[in-house]
Amino acid sequence: MNKKIATLIIAITAIVAVYYVMRRPKPVLVEIYTVEKGEVKATVSNTRVGTVKACRRSFLAPATGGQVAALLVKEGDSVKQHQLLLEVWNKDLKAQLKLQEAQIKANQASAEQACVLAGGAEREADRMSRLQKYNHVVSEEQVDIKVTEAAAKRALCNASRETVAVSQANLDVVRASVERTLVQAPFDGTVAEINVELGEFVTPSPPGIPTLPAIDLLDVSCLYVSAPIDEVDAPQIRTGMTACVSLDAFKEKRCSGTVSRIAPYVQEKEKQARTVEVEVKLTDPRDLKELLPGYSADIEVLLASKPQALRVPAEAVLENNQVLLMHSDGLLEQRAFKPGLSNWNTVEVLEGLNAGDKVVLSVGREGVVAGAYARAQP
Repeated sequence: MNKKIATLIIAITAIVAVYYVMRRPKPVLVEIYTVEKGEVKATVSNTRVGTVKACRRSFLAPATGGQVAALLVKEGDSVKQHQLLLEVWNKDLKAQLKLQEAQIKANQASAEQACVLAGGAEREADRMSRLQKYNHVVSEEQVDIKVTEAAAKRALCNASRETVAVSQANLDVVRASVERTLVQAPFDGTVAEINVELGEFVTPSPPGIPTLPAIDLLDVSCLYVSAPIDEVDAPQIRTGMTACVSLDAFKEKRCSGTVSRIAPYVQEKEKQARTVEVEVKLTDPRDLKELLPGYSADIEVLLASKPQALRVPAEAVLENNQVLLMHSDGLLEQRAFKPGLSNWNTVEVLEGLNAGDKVVLSVGREGVVAGAYARAQP
């Protein structure tokens, strides 16, 4: 009798177990991450795409309008500082330059003659004064005439020298006028773009109406990335902080950057978040290789880091710092944890999780909710 009862109990238990197994929903496939220690960095990134820029860039144009008489470079040329790039027609000014140089020579000769005569008159007046003083051979009136004549000639000498100075000043004015027709390189660089042709007329930009520069000159030996940082994140950034640069045109990150400048004001643009412009300068020559001004780029400024910290992927974190924890039987449990350092990829775990815990990565998949059963995806 006891055997029959025991057999019946076992059968009922098996039927109930099979029933519950059949009733339990089919486990959902999920991606799993095992909580472990590793490096965690706290970083700040730009809100909108940044741009690679040259440290020095000049939009060059002649200071005076006229016809382009000489275009001495072409796009892509490397030029040296003070090298002549473009010249507007200026033959009339150069003729005036030669005229002024000749005038200076004539004035210098006249001044020299006047000063020689003044010297002779002064010596003659001195002799007459001595004769009148010791021998009374010469009258006082004659002495006075010679002294006055000497003073007049000395004044003429001084006036002639001032005339030379005036001529020199006029020469400087004409030279400045000639220089206004020339476009010279302000630094060593590369000609990026030319917007004029030989024989065309160029005019300076009117106030408030920008026009295309005659020559666009870049110094590509030094490059930096300028990117907008949200006003909320900007106060955490300091010059000298390490930063990485990512570019759409290249796969690898370039992490030799340092924050070189933080704008002293917040940009206010309609329908856009308020941002602070931050500049990151790359120092490693290998990171500068193949970079061109104008590339789109993103910056990631390192605020702090821990080489060995318990961490979870940022994609596994739900609202209010919670994750879906998978138990050994496949049951999913929603658990909160205390976060530490974080970035777009990882979040540090200070409390609430242990090394070896399995958290769900595919939190957006259908059926992946707390209380469901899951199976790790191979």
